Amino acid sequence: MADGTPAQNPPVAAAPPLTLPAVTETESFAVLEKEDPSPPSHVAAVSVSVTESVSTTIAEKGEQASPPQDLIALEPDSTDKLSGKEERPQTPPPQAVEPESEPPTVTETPKEEAPPSETVVISESESQQPPAPPQQEVVTESESLAAMMEKDEGGAPPEPTAASTTTTATATTTTTAPEAVAAVAEEKQAPQNLGSFKEESNKEADLSDFERKALEELKQIVNEAIDSNLFNPESKSEENPEKENEKKQEPKEVSIWGIPLLKDDRSEVILLKFLRARDFKAKDAFVMIKNTIQWRKEFGIDELLDEDLGDEMDKVVFMHGKDKEGHPVCYNVYGEFQNKELYQKAFSDEEKRMKFLRWRIQLLEKSIRKLDFSPGGVNTIFQVSDLKNSPGPGKKELRLATKQALQVLQDNYPEFVAKQVFINVPWWYLAFYTMISPFMTQRTKSKFVIALPAKSAETLFKYIPPEQVPIQYGGLSVDYCDCNPEFSDDDPATEMTVKPGTKQTVEITIFEKCVLVWEIRVVGWEVSYGAEFVPNAKDSYAVIIQKPTKMTLKDEPVVSQSFKVSELGKLLLMVDNPTSKKKKLLYRFTVKPLCD
Repeated sequence: MADGTPAQNPPVAAAPPLTLPAVTETESFAVLEKEDPSPPSHVAAVSVSVTESVSTTIAEKGEQASPPQDLIALEPDSTDKLSGKEERPQTPPPQAVEPESEPPTVTETPKEEAPPSETVVISESESQQPPAPPQQEVVTESESLAAMMEKDEGGAPPEPTAASTTTTATATTTTTAPEAVAAVAEEKQAPQNLGSFKEESNKEADLSDFERKALEELKQIVNEAIDSNLFNPESKSEENPEKENEKKQEPKEVSIWGIPLLKDDRSEVILLKFLRARDFKAKDAFVMIKNTIQWRKEFGIDELLDEDLGDEMDKVVFMHGKDKEGHPVCYNVYGEFQNKELYQKAFSDEEKRMKFLRWRIQLLEKSIRKLDFSPGGVNTIFQVSDLKNSPGPGKKELRLATKQALQVLQDNYPEFVAKQVFINVPWWYLAFYTMISPFMTQRTKSKFVIALPAKSAETLFKYIPPEQVPIQYGGLSVDYCDCNPEFSDDDPATEMTVKPGTKQTVEITIFEKCVLVWEIRVVGWEVSYGAEFVPNAKDSYAVIIQKPTKMTLKDEPVVSQSFKVSELGKLLLMVDNPTSKKKKLLYRFTVKPLCD
């Protein structure tokens, strides 16, 4: 990450990180787009305000020629309608449009929930306009290992909401930039519905009478099976039948994922997973449990946990961070199989495919054992499948491995996926998805979210905090060693939207002498970024920390900087977006004591 630390900054001792204040929402559409407001801050040290204005590039062009009125009318900006601060010399105002119905200071309007059978598809041309009427669902079943885990599982995405805090943070908007280009470029949009049914409660009090009755019936069947040692069949001993009878009189405790089937409320959570996978048919669920226990013995799960299978596949599937509801997140990176050597090691013959399957099951088993199986705990996993450069469906070896793994996972790991998000989805996958969709259950389809490349990072942020998203997927999370000692995944970041043709200024007011450390990122860059410190004293001069510079994809994804504040004033972080696309801005900062 680029380090823009000025030369005068002395080394300072580490101090607890400062959390961020929230950005107060107004009637402005632009401000309402700030989907992840800042957390509370150390009010005595700093406060934050955000200002949105015309992009410098757009403003310079506007001096020569005013934008055509007919283009402006294509998408009237609610900021222009409500703020009352618009000035457009030589251009008549756009036709009046009825203001939106949001109250002056409220949280975001909840997004409309989709019916359980609808899969979310987020396209590259998704715009800021109100969602179009629901279109016919575009759903399919992936032949990826992550999608295999999705059969008959359910989950609920966390709805992004605006946080309300009692801080000194404010937000003002003075947007006057025309958004004609953005309106034309984003005319076509896919459904923006992000709803699905919520993950079912495992608390007995929340179960329906039908579900509670099925659970009690399954408990009774399992108890009888344990008493009769049905789960632990022993070969009969012809030499000593008396010992055989003694064994039958001593039933053994049966466990799955380290949890006994009949012991406490955690046991009920396990039983409910099998019941939901079989539509609460107790006898069918018992058969599934019995087969799962038998498979685990044959596959050698207990021995597998301690087996060393190497680290060659660590970049293919890995666990990283948590989503907004606390689910651990598993990333499946299929583009790694473009490496022919790795592909051959994983799939070239039956023995290697079995080794890959054992490696994948080992990772899954270790992840499951870290879950909280209490009735109110997190006992599912959030899956992200990255299909960038993924081998197409024409790979025979991959199809065989997929079919094999699909059978194992859907038969023996019920209800372990909270949500399945596909990112960087190529065109062929959408076509394949459409063909398979009619054969999928509503429960499976309701958990799928599909995002094309341009919307991948934004889609992840709807479910996962930016500070928890790996840096390669647009977030701020890195492997913390010596490369980024100032921040960790526990330090919250603020997520904001920089609209096309606008300039966003984050103003941090400092009330005491300190060292301010921050990092900032605009996903995909292609914007101008600058930073300066403006002292409160009238006879002082502003300090340019970073001259406004055009940032591109070739630059470091995250800029980390610090500044020694020896007099009170304001730190300005300025992002100028002259493009026709909205950009996601992420930033966070911390305050350290000033060393004498």
